[in-house]
Amino acid sequence: MRNVPVGKEGSVSMLYAAQPDVACFLKIEACSLSLLKLLGENDSGTEPSLTANLSICTSDDTSVAIVEKNEATNAAKIHFLENVTADSNEYRGVHPIASLESHQENLAKLVDKALRHLPVALGNAEGHRSITLADGSQPRYKPDFVSATRGPGMRANLFVGLDTGKALSVAWQVPFMGVHHMQAHLLTPRLVSSLRQDQETSNHTSPSPPVTPEFPFLSILVSGGHSNLVKSSTLTDHKIMASTADIAIGESLDKSAREILPSSLLQSAKNTMYGKMLEEFAFPNGSADYADYRPPMNRGEELIKRETPWGWSLTTPFANTRNLQFSFSSIASAVKRIITQKENSGQKFSHEERVDMARESMRVCFEHLASRTIIALETLRQQKPEDEVKTVVVSGGVAANRFLMTVLRSFLDVRGFGHVDIVAPPPYLCTDNAAMIGWAGLEMFEAGWRTDLSARALRKWSLDPQADDGGVLGPSGWQKA
Repeated sequence: MRNVPVGKEGSVSMLYAAQPDVACFLKIEACSLSLLKLLGENDSGTEPSLTANLSICTSDDTSVAIVEKNEATNAAKIHFLENVTADSNEYRGVHPIASLESHQENLAKLVDKALRHLPVALGNAEGHRSITLADGSQPRYKPDFVSATRGPGMRANLFVGLDTGKALSVAWQVPFMGVHHMQAHLLTPRLVSSLRQDQETSNHTSPSPPVTPEFPFLSILVSGGHSNLVKSSTLTDHKIMASTADIAIGESLDKSAREILPSSLLQSAKNTMYGKMLEEFAFPNGSADYADYRPPMNRGEELIKRETPWGWSLTTPFANTRNLQFSFSSIASAVKRIITQKENSGQKFSHEERVDMARESMRVCFEHLASRTIIALETLRQQKPEDEVKTVVVSGGVAANRFLMTVLRSFLDVRGFGHVDIVAPPPYLCTDNAAMIGWAGLEMFEAGWRTDLSARALRKWSLDPQADDGGVLGPSGWQKA
């Protein structure tokens, strides 16, 4: 943490007038957030506290970020964020060994690149608070701490980032933070709100707006490896209300995509983001292609199968129950079975039918997700009506799907929850990235938590404090500052 000095008589306007070349300097990409805030400072002589961390994520992509927060305004800034994706096309999906080798080849290079985007150290910065780069460029402020994904995930991959992060914290003599990957996902909309605050805030004397969404809120965590409904009461108290009984929604969409998409499209793919390809194939005109979508008005309508002109239909899982549980494997299996039957009988699988199946596979997945979300909201309303959830957070890679947002919004509107807001990060923050790890690290750092250097990567790590492992704070290695 560092304070930006502000001269009593040298108000910002005086500094700017006396040094007209400051404007040019501020356009340099690597200029410090400290100077940017200095140009917006008031005459009170207050010193905003800025906390920055270098963050690492090696869950899937290799990702490094530098995230900084101003405690005076709750405004955040991402100084650097870059991802490197392993080439897993030949495996038609994420391959652990390919990802591991990509981490080993690229992580150090990304860290080296990120250092050149740390805020420039001001002239009065003490030596132990700055880093001198080998290229002879201006010294940079040392990060206040280092954060890295600790779990859950593939341990070999996580150890690359975790051990690198711990080594940097030792070299720089700063604290280390091992971050829960799924906690970071559900906190990402709070990062987005603080990034927006950085753009809007110019007067530090005004009351600091809260970081939103404020607790409590309901999170829908949807990705290739996770499908959870989570009630978040505090930073570390997250109750799992529903999880998948088999595979995650992202895996189901990927499997369906590999069956539905034309082979020529799959072969020309530059990555393995098949779920995204499925959305683009199903809705080439974007939202205009599902502008006439109408959700089931009640539970009874959910039981009605939607017949297609092609003679097949897909069934929504658990439509006849109120179980707070997900199941997505049957959808992908049904898609494969229908296509296999067509191929075996010599029937033509036209482009139009492929598009319809792509749309139906997503619709059924998303309506299943939305149905359980409504049941969860109804349950929470009954349990504690005075503390009703006002926000639903959607995060994880599948949150980038715009049709999902339409289905969720439509369900809430017709089922008595039209007042509930839906918030989701922009697409570049939906998938795994180090910026969300950095933000979660900042929130935990401000709450006084640190991670011991003996901490190991965790393959499984629940969010829920009632789980056998104790949730976010359950594993050994946490320290209270």
